[in-house]
Amino acid sequence: MDFICFTIPSFRYNHVMQKYTATEKIDYLAIGHFSKDIHPNGFHLGGTVVYSALMARALGLRVGILSSFNADDLDLSVLGGIPIINIPSEKTTAFENISRGNRREQILHQRATLIDFEQVPENWRRSAIIHLAPIAQEMEAQLPAGFFPALLGLTPQGWLRGWDDEGRVSPREWLEAEASLNHASAAVLSVEDVEADEELIEEFSLASRVLALTEGSEGTRLYWNNDLRRFPASPVKTIDATGAGDIFAAAFFIRLHSTRDPWEAARFATCLASKSVTRGWLESIPTQEEIQICQMEVL
Repeated sequence: MDFICFTIPSFRYNHVMQKYTATEKIDYLAIGHFSKDIHPNGFHLGGTVVYSALMARALGLRVGILSSFNADDLDLSVLGGIPIINIPSEKTTAFENISRGNRREQILHQRATLIDFEQVPENWRRSAIIHLAPIAQEMEAQLPAGFFPALLGLTPQGWLRGWDDEGRVSPREWLEAEASLNHASAAVLSVEDVEADEELIEEFSLASRVLALTEGSEGTRLYWNNDLRRFPASPVKTIDATGAGDIFAAAFFIRLHSTRDPWEAARFATCLASKSVTRGWLESIPTQEEIQICQMEVL
């Protein structure tokens, strides 16, 4: 099945919105840039929105994506059937990861057009779950008035990244953190996103209603209601951890929305993320059998 991609034309906003008011209702809206993840033999399709949208679809939700990219750059067939609204861009965001001994250097080669929340169709603004999923500071860190999700989820990775004139990525201070985390229903970070800075983790946990911190093979920490619990990952052979945090985030937000139980949501999402690392690239999306196993394990 072909993916459904709407390209927003350059004429006035009112005309754009009139065009998209008939867009099919969705349950899960993922907002963020796609990425061309460069490797020696070419590139892979990446970005949090890809993994989270596919995870949400696997869990049975109707999914939509708002992004910005050059439509000639990407093969989006893996997202077949998912409506995608594209803010046109001459460039597609592109990252390269370079290993230098035990250290990884990340380069941002180019960045797509910034994302404007005004381009979200009216009926998508009431999606049950809205997931702000930046990878390169491509959007504001809070939704404006007029959005009514039952659950607003953040994966702040892209607001914690800065880069120099040559594109070398390094951590940056997220000045909007407290206000943004206060505004959200839940947030998911990895320990790498904050360079294992325990003071910063504590600061973010105090600003958040619910904060999940993924720790790779160690599992997950969950901060909620002035309590901290740890959820160990299943012992598996890791083939590729790319996208595991995004898979965790989508599963966590969805389970949290359906159960209102952050502890159960963390157990479920940790189980699925553990299974995802046993395969590479987009094959890491958990299967229906794996989803059923994880559902049984949290009961």
